[in-house]
Amino acid sequence: MARALALMSGGLDSVLAAKIIADQGIEVTGLCFKSAFFGSKNAEKMAAQIGIPLKVVDFTDEHLAMTKKPKHGYGKNMNPCIDCHAMMLNYAGKIMEEEGYDFLVTGEVLNQRPMSQNYKSLEIVKEESGYEDKILRPLSALNLPPTQMELSGMVDRSKLLGFNGKTRKPQMALAEKLGIVEYPSPAGGCSLTEPNFAARLKDLYEHDKENADAHDVRLLRVGRHFRLTDKAKAISTRNEEEYKVLRELITDDMLIFDTAEYSGSTVVLKTSKGHKASKDEIELAAAIAARYSKARDEESVLVKYKKQKDSEYEFVRVKPADDGELKNMML
Repeated sequence: MARALALMSGGLDSVLAAKIIADQGIEVTGLCFKSAFFGSKNAEKMAAQIGIPLKVVDFTDEHLAMTKKPKHGYGKNMNPCIDCHAMMLNYAGKIMEEEGYDFLVTGEVLNQRPMSQNYKSLEIVKEESGYEDKILRPLSALNLPPTQMELSGMVDRSKLLGFNGKTRKPQMALAEKLGIVEYPSPAGGCSLTEPNFAARLKDLYEHDKENADAHDVRLLRVGRHFRLTDKAKAISTRNEEEYKVLRELITDDMLIFDTAEYSGSTVVLKTSKGHKASKDEIELAAAIAARYSKARDEESVLVKYKKQKDSEYEFVRVKPADDGELKNMML
């Protein structure tokens, strides 16, 4: 029996592609990648829904390094989709060889995304993966040249599809036909495609790209972010749930700010590696804490701050930050 390794993002396209091949009597195993920008939960649910096993590979460090300098640039936001797909297929190809699979399956649809899934881009992904003769795209196969797997009879080309373009209606109709009733929206999955997250990541890379790591990326998802100076930013929590998440991400080099006499937001001051927070940066972070507290209308507010391991607080008295000033700093 032929064996295929199907790349699964957790979206509808990739699960349909895997199902189409599995329904030809081919043994299919799903393969999902995890990084600082996307996880495996949706893929786990989708693989279970169609009854195939799933391998999960964490390539956080390598993927993060690639996003800092993608060969083919970014998409609409900070998504280097061409480089990302080629990287995944290269990893998948190595696993295919090591574990005796016959070919790779992806859910890419011709022209679904104008930059990363036009014909030229799909060809670049194939070539740069290093496994161009082993990649099958079942959803758009009838609009692409036959692959080695189809020509040899391993895969029945007549049972493949010719999807083309942005519309999702054919996929949704096929999902209903195949009994796939639960799937995420196409907008979900990768943080790099989200405008707000992308703006924060761009700011991080502009100010501290060399040192940026997975921990810095996780911080981008929490609270309000403010660029104070080239070397410092502040993060302000909006509620108790965000505070709980942020608390787990606070490191020993960060300063933590809270108003001393009122309840309100916790603010952390994060500086670039090797930079000690200046007096102005400390006062700005304190002013943000004051603004997002019950003392926001006061003329003068006492704010306490310290590092996580410090036993004693330091104090600074500030005027709450002006909303116009905050708007200019907010990411």
